[in-house]
Amino acid sequence: MDINNKSRIHWACRRGMKELDMAILPFFEYEFDTLSVEDKQQFARLLECDDPDLFNWLMNYGEPDDLELKRIVSLIQTRNKDRGPVAM
Repeated sequence: MDINNKSRIHWACRRGMKELDMAILPFFEYEFDTLSVEDKQQFARLLECDDPDLFNWLMNYGEPDDLELKRIVSLIQTRNKDRGPVAM
């Protein structure tokens, strides 16, 4: 996925599962522009994963085997926690 095509990435953030939308969409909206190119690439890679995997990883029921995906999941969790709840 082209990290410069923000509308495509935004579309990929919409998962159809409320818990995932509440974790992924605010991160994209508030943090994506501040990410390094490498982190943007890893975020785009993460969006290509299956919803059940994303749910488990973001809800701390498991973690990715891939260290880069594990790092971006942790970044999403940390930034969302630091920012606090966002109305959807």
